[in-house]
Amino acid sequence: MTVTEMATPAPATDDGRMSLMDHLVELRGRIIKCVIAVAIGATLGWFAYPWVLHILIHPLEQISKAHSLTNGKLILTDPLEGFFLRVKISAYLGIGMAMPVVLYQLWSFVAPGLYANERKYALSFVATATVLFLSGAYIAYWTLPKALEFLQSVSGNSFVSAYTGGKYLTLIVYMMLAFGGGFEFPIVLIFLQLVGVVDSRKLRDVRRFAIVIIFVVAAVITPSADPFSLFALAIPMCIFYELSILFGRFRERRARKAAAA
Repeated sequence: MTVTEMATPAPATDDGRMSLMDHLVELRGRIIKCVIAVAIGATLGWFAYPWVLHILIHPLEQISKAHSLTNGKLILTDPLEGFFLRVKISAYLGIGMAMPVVLYQLWSFVAPGLYANERKYALSFVATATVLFLSGAYIAYWTLPKALEFLQSVSGNSFVSAYTGGKYLTLIVYMMLAFGGGFEFPIVLIFLQLVGVVDSRKLRDVRRFAIVIIFVVAAVITPSADPFSLFALAIPMCIFYELSILFGRFRERRARKAAAA
């Protein structure tokens, strides 16, 4: 079986449903497309690395003079560390650049289980999810100086901090991924409502528990463990939760009107 054949959606059975093997074949084809997109993005990320590195180091340069840092510069403790850092950052950039393709493949895989009038929202789903991820990553980048100031103030002013490239870049990349993933929260809730797993009433009933869980999850996935980043992630997720409830109520109201008509 060629790559083209694997990437082609599997045919449906006579009753319109696909067998388990057909689903697995289709899933394999879509995973291959995602891997190819990530590989292309990582290649582009390799060449964009110097420009991206300058952007990532900027928050460190902002607070370097006030907190006895090494002029906003990172240190390397291994001759190969710089090379592997470039490979790692390029891979993360590849995932970020391939995100629209990955999201589209995900939507295309689950779309057959949706109503016909809901399958047409593929472009809206991909665009919204991409914008939310980028927004979360930007907020993480924006909060990083505050997070570094908090961590530096906890250790005291008797120390001269010299961050290694691996430790610093891992922190900022993980923060951006955590915030970007957290901002996908409303997409997950909306999708669960579309497939009938939950409805707006259930979301309203567990609102209090959900808010507690949101703050716990935000505290766990925030690598810097500072309160500023915690609230910067948890508060938007709470707002997204409420917006997801409003979406569910609007959708259910439209469904009732359509049924009555």
